[in-house]
Amino acid sequence: MIIGSGILANAVRLYDKEDVVFFASGVSNSLEKSPAEFEREISLLKSVIIQNPDKKLIYFSTCSIYDPSKTDSPYVIHKLAIEKIIAEHCSSFIIFRVGNAVGRGGNPNTLINFLKNSILSKNKLTIYSNARRILIGTDDIASFVGKYMQNLNNEIVNLAYPYQYSLPEILSQLENHLAKNADYETVNEGSFYNIEFNSLTEDFFAGLSPDEYLKKLYSSYL
Repeated sequence: MIIGSGILANAVRLYDKEDVVFFASGVSNSLEKSPAEFEREISLLKSVIIQNPDKKLIYFSTCSIYDPSKTDSPYVIHKLAIEKIIAEHCSSFIIFRVGNAVGRGGNPNTLINFLKNSILSKNKLTIYSNARRILIGTDDIASFVGKYMQNLNNEIVNLAYPYQYSLPEILSQLENHLAKNADYETVNEGSFYNIEFNSLTEDFFAGLSPDEYLKKLYSSYL
């Protein structure tokens, strides 16, 4: 059973099972501040849990929870509240804290979509040279979930390619892929936060270098 119709919901359709609920209908915009949007997700989640008490619930949260600069973000506070509801009311669940997802279409405000659109529109960018980002393709999210969801239970799993990309790395490879130069200035600012990945995540991406993974993402989705 799949709740939602966005890029994550579409990605996991291949792994749809009768005894599993994929909850992929949450707030996806990390800049969202509307209480009504957050309450809509909470209300829908509670209803789904009540109606499917014997099914394993799979929820997609965010690795932004670890970012100390976003502690007071309404989006992060909301995601933590959702995780708490799931842990307290579901007999079987997996929470996947996902990095910056890269998919076909989707929210234009996601990192890669924003950078791509800025390059194509010739908008000037400000790049923080000290910032780092973790990325993962939506197909890889689906493949990982499909492969391991029967082995995991009542766990929180950090899910992204296990490497912290600098923004200049991301942008340079994107320029090469689009065969267009970005208009940007670099400032000596930004920060990053450490994330622990379990052995399953490390093994899933084994043999694929950071540069190769970026190329894979761009060729698959852009």
